[in-house]
Amino acid sequence: MTHDEAAQHLHIRPGGPADAPAILDMLDSAVAWMNARGNTQQWGTVPYSQTSGGVERVERYTTRNTPYVAELDGTTVGALVLDTGPSPQMPIAPAGEPERYVRLLISDRGHAGLGIGAALLAHAAEETRQAGVNLLRVDCWAGGGGELVAYYERNGFARTDAFLSGTWPGQVLARRLA
Repeated sequence: MTHDEAAQHLHIRPGGPADAPAILDMLDSAVAWMNARGNTQQWGTVPYSQTSGGVERVERYTTRNTPYVAELDGTTVGALVLDTGPSPQMPIAPAGEPERYVRLLISDRGHAGLGIGAALLAHAAEETRQAGVNLLRVDCWAGGGGELVAYYERNGFARTDAFLSGTWPGQVLARRLA
């Protein structure tokens, strides 16, 4: 399937607790994929579903936050979780104005390259606008060659604050929607 064909068939819907197993599967696959590429620093080497608090975090994402799920022909292929600010566990200051914050963006590695993440980010921007909020932020791993930061920049975000969470290098990015 091409990028354009996927865009025509991609359906984004509100998520919920029933989506937690699919999200965990995608996270586990992402860890294995990153590790196979030599990236053991971003999310470690343990499958996400087996990390301390991993299952509980995904359950919170699907019950206390605002999750969206991308489906392609009825199969879950991506997810995005919005919140009203950064995780309290991260060394990131609130924006000082209303904001929406991308707490999780994940896509199925088997469908990589089809624009699923970009479609979810565009959906998050539209949901943010509809809520009357003009700021959408995200933080991500800034290590490696900076590929993840560059991905968000290609999707309309600009770098704001760099940070360290222990030894984990992070970058906050923002997108103005007004």
